[in-house]
Parts: sequence; structure tokens; C-alpha cells
Amino acid sequence: MTHSIVTLPGDGIGPEILASATRVLDAVGSFSYDERPFGGASIDLHGTPLTDDTIAACRSADAVLLAAVGGPKWDSTDADAPRPEQGLLALRKALGLYANLRPVRPLPALYDASPLKRAVIEGTDLLVVRELTGGIYFGEKTRTATTASDLCVYSVEEIERIARIAFRAARARVTSIDKMNVLETGRLWREVVARVHAQEFPNVELEHQLVDSAAMKLVAAPRHFDVVLADNMFGDILSDEAAMLTGSLGLLPSASLGETGPGLFEPVHGSAPDIAGRGIANPLAMILSAALMLRHGLSLEAEAAALESAVDRALAGGLRTADLGGSATTAEATEAVLKELAA
Repeated sequence: MTHSIVTLPGDGIGPEILASATRVLDAVGSFSYDERPFGGASIDLHGTPLTDDTIAACRSADAVLLAAVGGPKWDSTDADAPRPEQGLLALRKALGLYANLRPVRPLPALYDASPLKRAVIEGTDLLVVRELTGGIYFGEKTRTATTASDLCVYSVEEIERIARIAFRAARARVTSIDKMNVLETGRLWREVVARVHAQEFPNVELEHQLVDSAAMKLVAAPRHFDVVLADNMFGDILSDEAAMLTGSLGLLPSASLGETGPGLFEPVHGSAPDIAGRGIANPLAMILSAALMLRHGLSLEAEAAALESAVDRALAGGLRTADLGGSATTAEATEAVLKELAA
């Protein structure tokens, strides 16, 4: 069976790392690719970061694989200027992708690449579950000459559905993040998560933590966490913090899922325009995002596990790109993974 994938190379290093991911995917299965401009590249071509045609293509695909968007070329303080990141928010909304999953598992071969001591991160294996289509990122925005505001709104239904994703994913514990001592949305978040826990998942441990406390504990005792459940903004911040436990954003994949339809799979890192076109970008997060696509988007568990194992073995064998303190190029990293797959 051939699976249809919409590919969105985006900006900066995006086209380079996406090419690596499709090469690796072709080694484990049969896929057809429909490449579409997205983000800044789409702004340059069409004046908008996301066209209706691209949305329609994504909706009809089996999955969507996105590389990276953004760059200084499109940065502007003009509220009316199109920005690449608007395309990402709009695509999540159009596909109903309300749950973002970001696994964080420092690899033994790279323990010494982490800014934290080996004794602190050893054995860490956590998952950040971030609500993706509500909260302050999507609330009404106002701007005058002297003030600006961003409205943070959450409904009971939005909190219930993301809480269920977190509890189903947990091995033992869900740590729910809020700021209930200050924010009304935080108080609603805590109440709803507690109710879903009590009524539907009583056998999973639930703890509540304020976001500032959780941010400190992530670097002091990361092994404590199993599943971290957070709203859109807190989840965005904490998942990037957790990603650095591995020593590099170049190793972290993510999956964005909804109730039905295709999922969106992308690396956590940005478009790195400073190294674009030089052939030195780390493609491993993109490749691992493809593995999440295989698992969560296409139900190809064996292929996903094989790809992840190949990345682990390549790193254990000494593969190091520049962000990991080595000199391997994008092409060399890709070949190292392909070699392990073949073996």
C-alpha cells in the first residue's frame, strides 16, 4: 500500500532536512509525496503563508510532514504583514489538530552533550502533551498606539479532550500545568483536569503544578515526569525547555493530532536560516518526526521502531552533527541512518 504524504519544506534548512526524511522513509515503505510551498516560501509566491489549495491537499492526504518555517526575511512589527508562523497556526486549526505530542528521551550516547549532569538526566523519558488550538495564541488580539492585548480563552470541552489524550498516554503519572493562583483560565483548567481524572482515569496518578514550579523541576529532577499536560503557551515553553535536556533541539520530533483526518509531524527546532544551504543541518529530528508519522499517523509501528532504532544506533556509533559537537554533514547523517536501516 502506498501512503500519500503532503510535504511542506517551508523555509531555511527545511528543504534540506525534509529531503533526508523522505530518503529514509523510502527505505522502510511505499509513499507518494505532494510538495507544497508553506510559510515564508508561500508568502513569497502567493502573498500568504498558507493557501486554500494547500489546505485542501493536506485534508485529503494520509499525513502531513512539515520541516520548518520562518526567518528574519519575514519578520515585521506591522500587524497586517503576513508572517510564516500564521500559516502553522492556521493549518493546525484547519485540520483540527488540538493535541501536540513531544517525546523527550535523552539518548545514552549523548548524555554528555546535555547541559545538565549525566546523573540528573539519566533515565529521563517524558512526554509533553500540549493543547494546540486554544488559549492565548488564538484569542482575540487588539493593538492601539499605546496598548496591546491578547485574550486567553479555554472551554471545558477543549480542556477535557486534551486531558484525555494525556491520561491515555501515561504510564503512571500525569503532571498538569497551570497558573491557577493568578489566572481564571488556570482555575478552570485545574478543575476540569481533576474531574476527568476522577471520573475516567482514577488509576493514573495526577499531580498539579504551577508552571513556574514545573519549569524549575524540569531541570532539577526531569526523571520525575512521565506525561506533562499543558495549555498552548505553557506547553510551548516547557516543551522547548525539556528538549534541551537532550543537548540539542536537533533531536526532538513532534506530532500534532486531532480526532480524525491526517496528523501533522514536524521537528521542534526552527528554520535556522544562519546555516541554511550549507549542508550542515542536523536531520535527525526531522527523521524522528517521520517515525512519529509512521506510528501515530499511519499505524506502522514496526517501521517506526526500526527507524528510531537506526537513529539510536547511528548515534551510538559516533554520529555527531555540528550541533552535537561533531562535523557530520546533513548528507553524512542521513547515510549513517540508512546504513543502520540496511543492517
